[in-house]
Amino acid sequence: RLRGSKQGFTDSMLRHLTLLRHAKSSWQESGVSDHDRPLSQRGLRDAPVMGRRILARGSRPSLIISSTALRARHTAQIIARELGYPGEFLQREPELYLATPEQIMAVLARQSDSFRNIIVCGHNPGLTELANRLSGTEIDNIPTCGMVVIDLDLDSWAGIANALGTQQVFDYPKKP
Repeated sequence: RLRGSKQGFTDSMLRHLTLLRHAKSSWQESGVSDHDRPLSQRGLRDAPVMGRRILARGSRPSLIISSTALRARHTAQIIARELGYPGEFLQREPELYLATPEQIMAVLARQSDSFRNIIVCGHNPGLTELANRLSGTEIDNIPTCGMVVIDLDLDSWAGIANALGTQQVFDYPKKP
């Protein structure tokens, strides 16, 4: 199948993966661990905007998974609220904190195949590296609160390590 083409995709196999980098975090409080850094004012402003952009595209995630870092959890909560996704269904994965592409794929590979549309909220450089690997693109950097949406022709999330999908969206708060 040609990259970028919908040819070969069937509805029963098509999965959507959104790789969402956490919103801008604050460095103002000294002595706070990296894991516990809160969102900055800009992050608090950008996250709802990106949630509305996801909603405007008609995306309805069946699962949102977040790193346990405060900045990622808070971003995921804001996105969930904008999408009308029940906050109590947010999944927190310690393995996603500063995860490599392999660690992110391991988390995804464990997910139920009933989830067709997953958002992973995490960190760079792992998210950017994974976006490039799964879509064959060359994104230098997913900015804070930026997202890459990839369509994957997969029977099961368990096969994600060998998947090559099609990048549908690369968006971020400052994108015109």
